Amino acid sequence: MAAQRVAVIGAGPSGLTSIKACLEEGLEPTCFESSYDIGGLWKFKEKPEPGRANIYQSVVINSSKEMMSFSDFPPPAELPNNMHHSEIMIYLRLYAQAFNLTQHIHLQTTVISVRQRPDFAASGQWEVETEKTEASRQMHVFDAVIVCTGHFTQPHLPLTDFPGIESFQGRYFHSWDYRSAEGLEGKRVVVIGIGNSGGDIAVDISRVAEKVYLSTRSGAWVIGRVAPGGLPADIVRVSRMGNLIRKLFPSWTNKTLEKKLNAPFDHKLYGLQPKHAFFAQVPVVNDDLPARIISGRVQVKPNVKEFSGSSVIFTDGSIIDKVDVVVFATGYNYGFPFLPAALQAKCGYRLCLYKHIFHPTLTKPTLAVVGFIHGFGAINPLAEMQARWATRVFKDINSDEENSTSFCYRHPLPLVSLFVILITLLPIVVR
Repeated sequence: MAAQRVAVIGAGPSGLTSIKACLEEGLEPTCFESSYDIGGLWKFKEKPEPGRANIYQSVVINSSKEMMSFSDFPPPAELPNNMHHSEIMIYLRLYAQAFNLTQHIHLQTTVISVRQRPDFAASGQWEVETEKTEASRQMHVFDAVIVCTGHFTQPHLPLTDFPGIESFQGRYFHSWDYRSAEGLEGKRVVVIGIGNSGGDIAVDISRVAEKVYLSTRSGAWVIGRVAPGGLPADIVRVSRMGNLIRKLFPSWTNKTLEKKLNAPFDHKLYGLQPKHAFFAQVPVVNDDLPARIISGRVQVKPNVKEFSGSSVIFTDGSIIDKVDVVVFATGYNYGFPFLPAALQAKCGYRLCLYKHIFHPTLTKPTLAVVGFIHGFGAINPLAEMQARWATRVFKDINSDEENSTSFCYRHPLPLVSLFVILITLLPIVVR
């Protein structure tokens, strides 16, 4: 019997690990990448390319290399713990080379449409239409499809939420367009949004600008990359036991952690105190922001109420005049324009996906979305596990949901033993 053919859309980290997972299960992957290189989000581009993810020159990954690596391919020892985007590209190229992935990738090939074949109910097959640069379109038939296009391709620019923006006399743009602070020397800049991009960009610009104002609607918990003792923070603070304690005692865990985060700098004093608990949203990872605030190079402001000429008016009534540039770090929308409309329905603000992977309405589970997930940590290992499960479903070698959807213990420890372990290790975990 011929190997099942699988289309992988996108050659970023999620696409690469999906190709590898296909090969490990004896499937035949064909990856379509619309750009001229692998890497996805981590491929820096001098000029923004519409429809693709973009990053700025100073980006350093928030997770340590120990936590962001694929399970069977640790980064070389000479690479730093928290890598610059150029070093992540080195790692991804080594990964692709080690497992012979590039031979399955078709660069500069855009997927135009993915639709079910007329006999889908029986075959589960898909028709995938592609277009290569300066060439005619082609139609392919695949037994399964893995979508790995991510969620940082469509900037969310909610201008209607900011009255008077049409009268603003300066320049404004989304963080998707930001590359470096070049050209912002001596400017007065307002950055709207305090996610990881907003914090990074505010710090970056503050090194050359006259003044940077960081506007936040709801505040944020700010953590650093370095733990006491100098080790990467995620290695020291993340553990299975810690996760178990958080699930058993969520309120206590949040309060304890928030107290620790307020020890180096009081978030309320710095204007950053959020209304939400720590685990309610992904925190801001930034080593430099507190220092830029205390030195006056970055000033935290509340949400923007309106614009008037070159002035920005905030909800607390304060006004900043003569603003030159506004950067909207307001996040991203997502979309899969190549998929049928019926498969793009949303549950709330997310795509309707079972376990963030499979569309529940399909009669045959032969379409998977990999890497389309927000988690407290690096995407690479999450995408790797998603790809493993998806390819096993395609292969139909593991139909036991307990095996494929969770990593729970098969034989939980007796309750008494569990509490003995908790009491013994609690001082170590919360230290």
